[in-house]
Amino acid sequence: MADDHRHDGNKPTNMEAEMSSSIEEKNKVIVLQAFDTLFNQRDYDRAERFWSPRYIQHSDHIRPGQEGLFELVRNAPATMRYENQLIVANGDFLMLHGRFSGLGAGTPNWIVVDVVRLENGVLAEHWDVIQDEATRAASKSGLPMFGDKFPDD
Repeated sequence: MADDHRHDGNKPTNMEAEMSSSIEEKNKVIVLQAFDTLFNQRDYDRAERFWSPRYIQHSDHIRPGQEGLFELVRNAPATMRYENQLIVANGDFLMLHGRFSGLGAGTPNWIVVDVVRLENGVLAEHWDVIQDEATRAASKSGLPMFGDKFPDD
């Protein structure tokens, strides 16, 4: 959700609030399409349109730039899938709560919070926090980390 106040201290007008909301909704659609295109469809040619050629990668396990990200996906098992549970936008910054599954035999799913920054409608920068998905037996809270089921249900 956008700020309740503008930088000049005044409340935004209804039109300003609607414009901010519509930009954020548009940004959500762009990012979800980008993730699906790259991680699920593995359509690298189409995915290039979603990522800036000057893409900045802050993740410690992905090489720099668009090339590093695409290389990671190319080397991942063909069974890898991305599912999104939540996306929140604040202007050109978005946070996604998602799951990467199908990472290979014996590898747990990853529950990931991705933070991305868009610039001119393309992904320009990325940060992430990754955690192995807990099974029912391993979960101290007794609650799943993603959705309403454990991965072993």
